[in-house]
Amino acid sequence: MKHYKKLLPLTALLASNFVLADWQVPNDVEQLVVVTTQDWQAIQGQMQVYQRQDGQWQQVDINTPVTIGRTGMAWGIGLHPEQEGQQKQEGDGKAPAGVFRLTTAFGYQALNNLHLPYQQMQSSHYCMDVNGSPYYNQIVDTQTVGEKAVEGSSEGMRRDLHNGDDLYKKGIVVEHNGGNISGAGSCIFMHLWRAEDKPTAGCTAMPEGAMDKLLSWLEEDKHPALLLLPQDEYQKRRSEWVLP
Repeated sequence: MKHYKKLLPLTALLASNFVLADWQVPNDVEQLVVVTTQDWQAIQGQMQVYQRQDGQWQQVDINTPVTIGRTGMAWGIGLHPEQEGQQKQEGDGKAPAGVFRLTTAFGYQALNNLHLPYQQMQSSHYCMDVNGSPYYNQIVDTQTVGEKAVEGSSEGMRRDLHNGDDLYKKGIVVEHNGGNISGAGSCIFMHLWRAEDKPTAGCTAMPEGAMDKLLSWLEEDKHPALLLLPQDEYQKRRSEWVLP
């Protein structure tokens, strides 16, 4: 969606409203991971998944409790039109609300038989969460960009080596802020959780068994996406956005 200047001719305003009113999940999205929470402040939610067949959403037998950001969620930048309300910002501890493509999988070990592109992470891989960095919101390798380029980043992708935990042992990249706008939020993933009552810094986390099922099910050719919303917001948009 375009970001218009403050003064717009009436025709442009009408066109903008038309886009907002008529948006729906793109037809090429045939797999949809749906996460809903009780409200904007909740740190826990429920994940269900759906596959589109003959234009209709069919539920798949993969579901699990999840945890999200430590301060709940705020609107992110994804496939959906820009929404009114609090917007996701770097370091706010909020998961991004909206609809986002799921692009690639990653992890500590080599994984076979996946239908998503997969990248095995090394100690040299970082996701840049430093405002103003030319690599903001991108996973980079210090062997390519140099150690200086990742100074200040808290997102070493081999958390077992950098942080002593297995949160990123298996994960999926959520395409939030695809334009890599500095300060709008970075490094959003689906990954393993610490525990059912432990929130994240803005990602969506789940048990390893659920992640294994999800990774086995997702297919690049079906253009999978994540939808993350409070339950009330989901119901408001269910018909308009053509949600399950």
